[in-house]
Amino acid sequence: MKKIIVTAALLLAAVSSANAQTVNAGKYTVEGTNLDGSSYSGTAEITLASETTCVIEWDTAGVKSTGACMLNGNAFAAAYVLGDALGLVVYKVNGDGTLDGSWTITGKDGAGTETLTEAN
Repeated sequence: MKKIIVTAALLLAAVSSANAQTVNAGKYTVEGTNLDGSSYSGTAEITLASETTCVIEWDTAGVKSTGACMLNGNAFAAAYVLGDALGLVVYKVNGDGTLDGSWTITGKDGAGTETLTEAN
């Protein structure tokens, strides 16, 4: 898990913060694709812990997972536990507040996609 968090931190450090965005605390709708290309949906909730760190909780198709997250410029990343696997998701923070991401989990090939949109 430390390797994933360190990797996320290094990745975020490499991203320019010239166009800094913000991620709002609150509830989000989730739309994504699994590693096999099938789709999923659900919800996520982000709780800010500081100006750059947070906790994110997903509930997708009845599966719950929790992660530690970090914002750096327009990059937002989270390391999380999903069952017995560790995962990493890196999102681009868009000007309209949506987050477009790519994710993977240990022991699996490929990457999934995910979009978070602030819930009304």
